[in-house]
Amino acid sequence: MSLKLYPMPRRIDVQDGPAPRPQAEVVVAHDPDLPPQGYRLDYGPTTRLTYADEAGLRYAQQTLDQLRGTPMTEQQAVHIEDWPDFARRGFMLDISRDRVPTRAGLRRLVEVLAQARYNHLELYTEHSFAYPGHEEVWQDASPLTGEDLRWLDDLCAARGIELVPNQNTFGHWERWLAHDSYRFRAENPEPQEFAGTLRPPSTLAPTEENARFITGLLEDLVPHFRSDRLNIGADETWELGTGESRARAEQEGLGTVFLDYVERVARPWTSRGHRVEFWSDILGSHPELMARLPEGTVPVVWLYDSPEHIATVIDRMSEKELAFSQAHGVDPEELRSFATRAQALIDADVPFWVAPGTGTWLSFVGRLDNALGNITDAALTGAEHGSEGFLLTSWGDCGHYDPLVISYAPILFGGAASWSLESNRELTHHLDGLLDRLIFMDEACVLGSALVQIGRVADALDAKTANSSPLFRAVQQPGTLEPHHVPSEDSLEAARRTLDTALEALQDARPAAPEGPVAVAETAQAIRWARFGVDLLRSGLVPGAEQNHGSSRAARRLLSRFDQLVAEQRRTWLLSSRPGGLDTSIDRFQPVRRFLVAASSERS
Repeated sequence: MSLKLYPMPRRIDVQDGPAPRPQAEVVVAHDPDLPPQGYRLDYGPTTRLTYADEAGLRYAQQTLDQLRGTPMTEQQAVHIEDWPDFARRGFMLDISRDRVPTRAGLRRLVEVLAQARYNHLELYTEHSFAYPGHEEVWQDASPLTGEDLRWLDDLCAARGIELVPNQNTFGHWERWLAHDSYRFRAENPEPQEFAGTLRPPSTLAPTEENARFITGLLEDLVPHFRSDRLNIGADETWELGTGESRARAEQEGLGTVFLDYVERVARPWTSRGHRVEFWSDILGSHPELMARLPEGTVPVVWLYDSPEHIATVIDRMSEKELAFSQAHGVDPEELRSFATRAQALIDADVPFWVAPGTGTWLSFVGRLDNALGNITDAALTGAEHGSEGFLLTSWGDCGHYDPLVISYAPILFGGAASWSLESNRELTHHLDGLLDRLIFMDEACVLGSALVQIGRVADALDAKTANSSPLFRAVQQPGTLEPHHVPSEDSLEAARRTLDTALEALQDARPAAPEGPVAVAETAQAIRWARFGVDLLRSGLVPGAEQNHGSSRAARRLLSRFDQLVAEQRRTWLLSSRPGGLDTSIDRFQPVRRFLVAASSERS
């Protein structure tokens, strides 16, 4: 089949006879017996379009537009039948790890999602919504306002996408609990040690008062959305059961304490007919509680490494890493696949969503092959167990250094895989061309190819780290890498060659898309950061390398490059992101600067 359709329909048959002439008649009919969101399309002398519902009509028209746009020499008469594997195909963007998009950045994201047939969008929020009366928390974050959300909600609705509110209501409350006026709400007001790592307060105490406080916040947030859905987060409640709730957790069990609080937060919304999503990582560790899952709630199973990648990570895991995982309540064996991660829910026959990741955070340039494997694993597991929803996540841990353009390739594959995985498996080999044709309109066919090439650099390294790239880890915390996290010299040299080639090629990119120049500039900056990670590891300065032979001269050169990168980061950040959070993001890399300053003077 030579037709370049995206996503590929689940059934397409070439017909005898000619394709339609320009301005040929189109006969449209409604058939409610078709699968939801489905359509049937006969593209011939008379085009016949039959749709199941409003969404089916939208997607049929999208396919028809692509057929009409096929070059005249490639036009064919075809019969198409199509409908999605997942009723809800969602994307979630983290806007609380320092980077909050501009309206222009959000508009471009919505356009890409609409092309990829996503019908659900969430913006993960901790402190980056302008809650009235809580200016102390968000005043330096350039938060989204109610006006911003209403604008975005209208934009999404016009493109068949439901914008769903997302506010973490239990864990990841560091930004709130850092302030004296909110610290009393913490499970533990003082920092806690986990396997040698001191963590600031991040978990709310599961009290009735805190549940009422959360309800008040959500009452300010939810009215800006058309949606009757809500994501309340509740993941990674690390301190739960160690402070305010210790006695009750010892008496009734940690799982009961967790689920009771989730139910209290959800109840005001489920009682109004809302569907409430929450992350399932805590619930999944307590199979005894499956029977009392609150009505109207939906557990969302998240996992961000592919089965192939995480198998290597687990096989090489040190005692230190194992202790760190266990201290945070994570059994590495559960992370081997979506099936193992969701096992307790599967055994109890509890419906759940699947949430893979773009693999772009903690990476600079992405981990594309890992993301493709992770997305495929999620789609297979979700479809096998009748999941209604697929939610592709793009997080921003540790400063959100990756611009959104790095996520475009995983977004395109995630949209196609959640629509019809079996029809779109081959897309993994054609993402570069699809990016250039559909997203960037790059007549030189450079930008899409560069993104795919650099996206594969981290996965090609012969050292593996969980949910991250060694190139990022080396820059973020250069003193914490263990020997098995450090790639070999040959592997680093190959990575450097790929990055150099991509950066040079970007000079020839000619994207016609309005945001094309921004995408080129952001991609180039991401490559520069990744090259810095490579050179830092090759310098011999980083503890954990087999030969720690770096010189003070090498440290000074790297320090100069780092300062130049930071200056350029300030410029490129503002191309599509708001200024709030920029200083905080850059400050997260101060440890490497201090490391290089010390190395500049200590080594000979």
